[in-house]
Amino acid sequence: MLTHPLRWLTGLGAAGALVAASATPAVAAATIEPYFQDSTLAVGATPTTRALFLYADEPTVLTDVSVRYDYRSLANKITVVPADGQKCTAPEAGVLVCEEPEDVVLHEVPPIGSGTYRNVTKQVRLGLTEDAQLGDSGDVAVSFQAAGGRSGGYTSQVRVGEGVDLAGGPFTTLSAKPGGKFTVPLAVANSGDTVVNGFVAVFDLSYSIRTRDRFSNCRYADDHLVSCQFDEDIPVGTGLVATLNLELAKDTYAPTNQSGYAQFMTTADFEDLTRVRAAVGARAATPGSGPKLTLTEAPGRMRKADQTDVAPGNDYTGWTIKATGTNGTDLAAIGATLKGRAGAVVTATVGFRNNGPATLDKTNGDFEAATHTAVELPPGTTAVEVPDSCQLRQGTRTYQCASEMLLVAGQSYTTKFRLRIDKVIPNARGAVRVNAPCECPAGGSFQDDIKPANDKATIVVNAAQSGGGQGDGDGDGGGGGGASLPITGAPTTMIAGIGALLLVSGAGCYLLARRHGSRFTA
Repeated sequence: MLTHPLRWLTGLGAAGALVAASATPAVAAATIEPYFQDSTLAVGATPTTRALFLYADEPTVLTDVSVRYDYRSLANKITVVPADGQKCTAPEAGVLVCEEPEDVVLHEVPPIGSGTYRNVTKQVRLGLTEDAQLGDSGDVAVSFQAAGGRSGGYTSQVRVGEGVDLAGGPFTTLSAKPGGKFTVPLAVANSGDTVVNGFVAVFDLSYSIRTRDRFSNCRYADDHLVSCQFDEDIPVGTGLVATLNLELAKDTYAPTNQSGYAQFMTTADFEDLTRVRAAVGARAATPGSGPKLTLTEAPGRMRKADQTDVAPGNDYTGWTIKATGTNGTDLAAIGATLKGRAGAVVTATVGFRNNGPATLDKTNGDFEAATHTAVELPPGTTAVEVPDSCQLRQGTRTYQCASEMLLVAGQSYTTKFRLRIDKVIPNARGAVRVNAPCECPAGGSFQDDIKPANDKATIVVNAAQSGGGQGDGDGDGGGGGGASLPITGAPTTMIAGIGALLLVSGAGCYLLARRHGSRFTA
């Protein structure tokens, strides 16, 4: 079985409504969107593991949570049993009610730099009984209740399909310089005993890996390849291959290893993953207008039955592109100059800019910040509003702020501190330091800045003379609450592996499999 450090997304849910659509400020209790992925099950196959995902438009904690699974429309066809040792009861045939042993903590997104993930209830396993027949289908209505009258539900589709086994080709390693072009094989085989009737390749490519092709059966987000759908059959024991023309972006950090993967899915499994896309109004990836990408000359055939991959541990292929040469990154701190009377509240917009020439990409399953910024408050001031991405260092007046995982060359990453001027001290100075040391669970700061001399800038309050700090501020005591980094920053259309399936499915891609020894399990 193939193994690799896959960064696949494994938590795909209805939070696409919260991410891909326009955000709405919360004015009351957090809005909670539940999601339970569709499933295609095969007779005789291992049961499928599923979990209820709960997404909120602001951080919140649910207590005394119970989850109800109503599968009466598939009575005597499927089984739903607990998978995580939770206490469950069956009040009637086709109904399972499970109690969550702990509070369920919800985030809009996982805390950057935390290496943690929440937003999910305990898992259950969906299997088939001996009475299930090919073509059977029905619904599983999943609902939750929590203290304070919090509740919600989602109806998932379950189909009985045909089991197949897709296998990806061998991994490939090659080299290219930033801006260089290269080709990689896209290889898939049928390792089962049933003909595969059509399939989909879903791509997880590093931010730096781009394509200029626009095949009509593939979808793209700008220059990023997202997925390709094929109607070719794969007979038992045979394989198909195509060639992908790719290139490294000119702002690729070098030397580095850039990785890319393709996961092969049956058409039904892909539908299970992506049905939510239209429902949540997510921004869809765009189909190409060029010729069709084909793997063989074999004619396409009509889909005879829904199929599901019953042995998904080997259904991927991957490529490692060694970015050669030297192409580094300069992060420059951005300070602020403020002015105000005693008692006034002023806004300091501080952070840093990636001067390039390379984009800094730390996207991975630990939600590791690419760097950290230390913000030291000027004397005579008190922070009254602080960004969520910043924490006060114990016993100091300095806040440690985690950046995003992807820092694009040419973009500024700033955040707002609201400071009250307690005492007017002429020329009171604080500091902003990018690439500040951090003993963090998921890693520290960027250590290879090519121009460390500009890593520090000042925050000056009531400067005795003009100048003093890079950046800006206001002293009118007006609005403007703290915001998480960045206010301006990474493109929202595609952020490496995080954006790919979000764009294609509209699902909330909040959980990444860890880089090492993991596989796609959604």
